[in-house]
Amino acid sequence: ERKSASRMARFSQMAVAASGMALADSGIDLSKEDDFRVGVAMGTGIGAFDDMTEGAAAFIAKGRLNPLYAPTIIPNMAGASVAMQFHIRGPNTTVTTACAASTQTLGDATRMIQRGDADVMLAGGTEASLCEVGIAAFNAIRALSTRNDAPEKASRPFDRDRDGFVPGEGAGTLILESREHAINRGARIYGEVLGYATTNDAYHQVAPDATGEAPAKAVVLALQDAGLEAEDIDYVNAHGTSTQLNDAGETKALKLALGAHAYKVAISSTKSMIGHLLGAAGAVEAIATLLTINRGIIHPTINYENPDPDCDLDYVPNTARRQDVRIAISNGFGFGGHNAVVVLAKYEE
Repeated sequence: ERKSASRMARFSQMAVAASGMALADSGIDLSKEDDFRVGVAMGTGIGAFDDMTEGAAAFIAKGRLNPLYAPTIIPNMAGASVAMQFHIRGPNTTVTTACAASTQTLGDATRMIQRGDADVMLAGGTEASLCEVGIAAFNAIRALSTRNDAPEKASRPFDRDRDGFVPGEGAGTLILESREHAINRGARIYGEVLGYATTNDAYHQVAPDATGEAPAKAVVLALQDAGLEAEDIDYVNAHGTSTQLNDAGETKALKLALGAHAYKVAISSTKSMIGHLLGAAGAVEAIATLLTINRGIIHPTINYENPDPDCDLDYVPNTARRQDVRIAISNGFGFGGHNAVVVLAKYEE
């Protein structure tokens, strides 16, 4: 609704829009649910970066702020806005672990359901960082690609000539339910969350630990949580940012975690095609992973043209691949050394 949207920052608007589409796709009738048994877990890396910037400029120019400034820019307002829009009164949590945020919301939401805290969770992420200060901030730490003369070639994860990520923005929401709840209401089930784990590099504000030990441990722990072995994994949706350090480090982590199977498993980066959605990346990429599982088509890592000796795995270069995928992992890593891994699987009755 226009009135409620006008009282939200853009990152909250996108969270509400994505959640509405997810609810519609799921076919769930919230009026038949106990609204204290439905919850929200929303991730964001920054929140209202654009509104913060505009508000600061307005304050400098006019010496005052809109009364809604504070309550609209805080990160938890995306999840709160979803709850208010759809009258969801159960658990409501916000994760702000940078680019690992919405991978963690999937894990956190799953565990809330497993603990019996909720029957249904809306789990997702949202980010609205495409503004002058947002671009300047990432440019200042040399995280962005400078391939401005050929932007369609700029995002090139695992390629030798990668030079930084391409910023994106958006939101994604998944509807998580207990198996019993989904079956009882006749839900169309896209897949299952089998496992989850999170670790931290404890190393640097921005740079990942080059050893790959902490993200590797997250993969190992997620597989243990799922009761699986490395050889059970058919596909990896990589964090794959197109930065020199991330892609080499993630490759090393997969080798540590999966051993010889790392050379056999298909790996691809969604960011090669849509850019880096920061705190929303994990949710959107989990959706892509579930569609891979459902459709048996692995999307490629585009712009992979020049092999890097430090990135020598199967990144499904440039062309989609038809392949049966039963079990996949989706990785989400973030500034501050946050690592999150979720294990997704084909639903089997």
